[in-house]
Amino acid sequence: MYDICPKLDVISGTSKAIVLCFRLHFTKDNITNNTAAATVRQVVTVVFERVVAEDECYKDVIEQPIGILGNSNRRSVSTLKPCAKDAYMLFQDLCQLVNADAPYWLVGMTEMTRTFGLELLESVLNDFPQVFLQHQEFSFLLKERVCPLVIKLFSPNIKFRQGSSTSSSPAPVEKPYFPICMRLLRVVSVLIKQFYSLLVTECEIFLSLLVKFLDADKPQWLRAVAVESIHRLCVQPQLLRSFCQSYDMKQHSTKVFRDIVNALGSFIQSLFLVPNTGNASTATSQTGGSVPGGTASTQTNPGMLGMGGGVTVLPAFEYRGTWIPILSVSAQGSAKATYLEMLDKVEPPTIPEGYAMSVAFHCLLDLVRGITNMIEEELGQVETDGEMTTPDAQSSPTHSSDLQDLGSTSDQTDKETVSRAVWEEMVNACWCGLLAALSLLLDASTDEAATENILKAELTMAALCGRLGLVTSRDAFITAICKSSLPPHYALTVLNTTTTSLSSKSYSIQGQNVQMISPSSESHQQVVAVGQPLALQPQGTVMLTSKNIQCMRTLLSLAHCHGAVLGTSWQLVLATLQHLVWILGLKPGVGGALKPGRAVEGPSTVLTTAVMTDLPVISNILSRLFESSQYLDDVSLHHLINALCSLSLEAMDMAYGNNKEPSLFAVAKLLETGLVNMHRIEILWRPLTGHLLEVCQHPNARMREWGAEALTSLIKTGLSFNHDPALSQNQRLQLLLLNPLKELSNINHPDIRLKQLECVLQILQSQGDSLGSGWPLVLGVMGAIRNDQGESLIRTAFQCLQLVVTDFLPTMPCTCLQIVVDVAGSFGLHNQELNISLTSIGLLWNISDYFFQRGEIIEKELNKEEAVLQKQAEEKGVTLNRPFHPAPPFDCLWLCLYAKLGELCVDPRPAVRKSAGQTLFSTVGAHGTLLQHSTWHTVIWKVLFHLLDRVRESSTTADKEKIESGGGNILIHHSRDTAEKQWAETWVLTLAGVARIFNTRRYLLQSLGDFSQAWDVLLDHIQSAALSKNNEVSLAALKSFQEILQIVSPIRETDKPDTPPAINVPVPVLIGTVTATGFGRSFMRTDSIGERIGRYNATEPPVAICVGSESMQIMYPAIFDQLLAFVEFSCKPPQYGQLETKHIANAKYNQAEWVALNYVPFAERSLEVVVDLYQKTACHKAVVNERVLQNIIKSLADCKAVPFLCITTVLSRSKRSAMISHMFIFVVLCAVPHGAVHAYAYGFGMEKKGSPLFKKCSKCRLKMAKNVGHSNWFLYLSANVRGETLSGLMSVFILFSICKTDLFARQHASSGKFDSMWPELASTFENFLFTKSSPPDNLSIQEFQRNESIDVEVVQLISTEILPYANFIPKEFVGQIMTMLNKGSIHSQSSSFTEAEIDIRMREEFSKMCFETLLQFSFSNKVTTPQEGYISRMALSVLLKRSQDVLYRYIEDERLSGKCPLPRQQVTEIIFVLKAVSTLIDSLKKTQPENVDANTWAQVIALYPTLVECITCSSSEVCSALKEALVPFKDFMHPPASKVQNGES
Repeated sequence: MYDICPKLDVISGTSKAIVLCFRLHFTKDNITNNTAAATVRQVVTVVFERVVAEDECYKDVIEQPIGILGNSNRRSVSTLKPCAKDAYMLFQDLCQLVNADAPYWLVGMTEMTRTFGLELLESVLNDFPQVFLQHQEFSFLLKERVCPLVIKLFSPNIKFRQGSSTSSSPAPVEKPYFPICMRLLRVVSVLIKQFYSLLVTECEIFLSLLVKFLDADKPQWLRAVAVESIHRLCVQPQLLRSFCQSYDMKQHSTKVFRDIVNALGSFIQSLFLVPNTGNASTATSQTGGSVPGGTASTQTNPGMLGMGGGVTVLPAFEYRGTWIPILSVSAQGSAKATYLEMLDKVEPPTIPEGYAMSVAFHCLLDLVRGITNMIEEELGQVETDGEMTTPDAQSSPTHSSDLQDLGSTSDQTDKETVSRAVWEEMVNACWCGLLAALSLLLDASTDEAATENILKAELTMAALCGRLGLVTSRDAFITAICKSSLPPHYALTVLNTTTTSLSSKSYSIQGQNVQMISPSSESHQQVVAVGQPLALQPQGTVMLTSKNIQCMRTLLSLAHCHGAVLGTSWQLVLATLQHLVWILGLKPGVGGALKPGRAVEGPSTVLTTAVMTDLPVISNILSRLFESSQYLDDVSLHHLINALCSLSLEAMDMAYGNNKEPSLFAVAKLLETGLVNMHRIEILWRPLTGHLLEVCQHPNARMREWGAEALTSLIKTGLSFNHDPALSQNQRLQLLLLNPLKELSNINHPDIRLKQLECVLQILQSQGDSLGSGWPLVLGVMGAIRNDQGESLIRTAFQCLQLVVTDFLPTMPCTCLQIVVDVAGSFGLHNQELNISLTSIGLLWNISDYFFQRGEIIEKELNKEEAVLQKQAEEKGVTLNRPFHPAPPFDCLWLCLYAKLGELCVDPRPAVRKSAGQTLFSTVGAHGTLLQHSTWHTVIWKVLFHLLDRVRESSTTADKEKIESGGGNILIHHSRDTAEKQWAETWVLTLAGVARIFNTRRYLLQSLGDFSQAWDVLLDHIQSAALSKNNEVSLAALKSFQEILQIVSPIRETDKPDTPPAINVPVPVLIGTVTATGFGRSFMRTDSIGERIGRYNATEPPVAICVGSESMQIMYPAIFDQLLAFVEFSCKPPQYGQLETKHIANAKYNQAEWVALNYVPFAERSLEVVVDLYQKTACHKAVVNERVLQNIIKSLADCKAVPFLCITTVLSRSKRSAMISHMFIFVVLCAVPHGAVHAYAYGFGMEKKGSPLFKKCSKCRLKMAKNVGHSNWFLYLSANVRGETLSGLMSVFILFSICKTDLFARQHASSGKFDSMWPELASTFENFLFTKSSPPDNLSIQEFQRNESIDVEVVQLISTEILPYANFIPKEFVGQIMTMLNKGSIHSQSSSFTEAEIDIRMREEFSKMCFETLLQFSFSNKVTTPQEGYISRMALSVLLKRSQDVLYRYIEDERLSGKCPLPRQQVTEIIFVLKAVSTLIDSLKKTQPENVDANTWAQVIALYPTLVECITCSSSEVCSALKEALVPFKDFMHPPASKVQNGES
């Protein structure tokens, strides 16, 4: 393209051509002027392009560098090639011309404007920087020519002070000239951009000048172009890095980079503080002329006008009355200047209002964006290189490669250290000025986009500072964002402290301090929310603007995206979020997520529609913020946890003594953070749960509630989380998770304990099968419930225990079973609810059943664990210490169970004692075979005897005062109405249980070495109980004594030893002499029969004497006599000496008198023996000949002689036991006829079963058993089981005794053996049915009716079992029976009844039954024997007499009653009699005449007059019955015709 080697004349021609073009440029003709200017620019460009081409040709030629001498001559340097020499000379002459000096090469140039020269210089420097960088000669020109020229031309701009008076100065100061100044700044920008590495010192001067041009005393246009120049620098982060390295990091250098940033901040502040006079400076030109253009100061705020006029609001900054619009000046990341490009302007332009602010604003944004992107990119590269280097360094194959790697690693480390120092210096240099400017702009911003950009810049700087570890600057930026998120002057201590420390700082610009200005409290933003501040004593309300919400979003974004670098700044961030959440009314929900609260919770909270729409989004962002904590490193996570804990402590302090709703933000977010970090829960578990445990102890209920909710939720989630390794294989982690649950037991608040127990219940339901080693902690929680902690807590804890015992005993380690026993026993001791105590005893029984069923497995596992513990104890040199050591582990488990039941046996509550005692002795009896033989020693001495001692002590010291009620509406029976009586029952139960164990486990106990001592202790307890003043205890002691003397008892085969040990333990004295209290003499046994029985060999089992020899059988009558004497004690107690005997019911305990004991139980037992013995001996001659049966009946007749007296005074105390004994008598006597038949068949030679007598007796027995045994007996039983009929007991007893005896006797009436029995039997019937004793006054109607029903049953028995067999019975006895029936058929009533009760109290049913029985045997037509005819005639005579009496009495009563009706029962009776008369007459007509004697007819006819007198009755029913009775008398108007036989009538 160009001639590479031009000749000299060509070069000279080039200079001349250039000179010519310059001259043409300064002609008066505009066209020539412009064309020449363009040509000059092109020529200059061509000259330098030839240099570039020339360098390209010689780029491979290596030349020796030649030192450049001082530029003293004015000719081109000889070392340069031809084209380079031309360019050199041209550029040098341009500098000369601009400096108003003569050119060296462009000979003939006389003039050139500085503006055109500066443009040419800028063009060359900007287009061909490589020429100046590659050639030292050109670099020399830059240093020696260009830079001094620029500094010289800047002089007017530096010295000028706008508004300063120059009259005192010796020489006038030249005013800045816009075209020159603007072009100088363009040149400076190029120099700094392209040749900074060559002009470090010069660039320092240029940058300092740029900073000075931003001063407030400079013209506004100068400040505008200066800020445009700075903007060009700010978009070049590498250049800024160079500034920092070259200046700021040098010890004695100017802090250029810091000054630039601070100057921008100061410039922005000055625009708000100094009135806008930028346009005023343009009012006069450089020559004093005026320039058209108005000033903004003469206008009102256009933004406000726009608002008023309904136009879109202009984006602007507004601060303390100063309104500055925001203009769009350049795209993000570019520096498109406006005034630096005005090359055609001669006069200073009119600077639009807000332009300088907008450029400075973009400067800050681009500066932040540039340096953060650059540093983060470099930092990321360093981290990547470090990751790549680390694995290489770990595996080095050779020593040489090791050295290389070490060298490269060292270089890498050094490089990283240098880079990090630069990064930190850049941030330290700029953050203070940036923060001041951005904070001011954020406060003043009224535009959402501008606010967003400012917040983004602050966020970016905060993140960068955090990444570099610059805590102070990081906290400063975060504090700025936090304060912007809150209302102005919000009382937040942590922010105010940080702000105060920052506001006290000042930043300097070129050594001059510039004070930070505080943000304005004025708000021109839309208010979107009004709420209460989070303070101890809130004063009024606070307002949140849309800008606050926007800042809050930025804060959330900062925490979400850069949480790893926040460190201790989490405290600032979370504190701010807490207050914002409180003002917005967000409340924690399930899992810790915040949800909009109800309106009623904050009556002063007002939210606009816009913020209401944003609340769910904010809530979601908050949740995602803490969900993202799972990606934080461990250190950052701990910072987050510590910050939340610190916030929670502040909230707790604020809630002390305050019933207001506390802030639950921190607690909720602790929960949320813990839930999402379960994969590394170990690193945060202790600080997290430790603080939550503190929260659970807070006096504020709401605070406690959430603390417990958070803690229990974390525990449940931690246990259900899929850990690696699983919890079943990580015992330490499982215990770590469960330990806080146990720690809750140390808190006394009931709501916390309830939460704890509900958590335990849920853990059992979901994770119970996998608790493993955590069972002791879980069981410890249940057992930690105290008796005073309320019924609800105890019930919930007990529910957990029930679940454990029901479902999880097989899954837990056997070593935990003892804990289960202890916990179950502790619930039995709780006195809050009786049902729980009783159910816990049932659980102990279930546990014992489990021990029994899985005994082998449990024993094996316990032995294995015992061996491990024993080994550990030996290694430590200590003794293994556990309860009941050295018993085997499995036996220790049983002993713990027995010990717990033993504790419950002495509980203050009788029901618990009773249930525990029954369970204890049942458990020992059922499962005692599992114990080792040696363990029984512990059972006897430490469980059973220990229990007996405590029970005896409690019984003897029990209170004797009467207990009115058992709690609530429960009444206490008189036999248990004192504590002494209740403890007596316990004593009875315990003594009986111990005695039973001694009896059933005799083979085991006898082989123990100290059996004799144990036997003595047991006898001592029995003796002390027998001497007790309580009858129940004394009787129980004797029964226990009897039981332990039973030598033969059923024993399990497993209880017997392989070889029965020889019993060499003599028992010479079973019990000492018992002294009767109060008499001082011994009870001596005088029973001869007992003495004789005692002589038998006691080593052999007793044999029934009924199968003994005949010589033995003769003693039966004597035995019966003695037993019957005992039976009479029930009504006739024995007397002692001359003392008057009184019944217990009539005794007064304060008198010194003999009180007969209640002999009824003894008499009943004797009666049982009588019946049992008679059943076995009825076949013996001695029994038959001595009339034992008659004696029994006589004795019973004597006992019933005073039935009501005996029953009400004695039998009423034990009527149930009497009923049972009488039932035995009935069952036995049902078999008496069969045995009696055998006896008499034997005695009279009719022993063959086929004989008629035997068959008839058997048939009668079966008939009796069927009719009486199945109907009448159960009727009696149903009437008396409830204990409501007293007379029925004795009545039925006598009734069945007589009827069964009669069944046998009627078969042998002719033998004479029973002649004396019939009067006794008749008398017994008479006295029973018509007793002379009066019934009690308090006898109820129902009781009377039940008594009557028993009487009816007796009459039915007579009708079915006696009268049909009249031919076997003496006539006298039958007559007595008929007389009784006649007497009974007459209605009778007791005079003690009131008139209203007469209808009910009369024995109407009984009378009717008697009358029907008479009627039944009066109409008997089947007369086969004279005896049967006799009974019919007798019955007929009695019936007619009875009818006559009834008719007479009716006639008399009818006459006396007048118009008053007769009683219903009397009318019924007369109707019944009239119908019976009618039926009787019809029956007599049908009977053979020879069977009816004359007396009978006379009696029938005698009824007629009486019947006629009844015609006047007023009752229609009686008249109808009377008519039917009179009609049959028509046949008796004449005597019947007699038959003629053989001629005789």
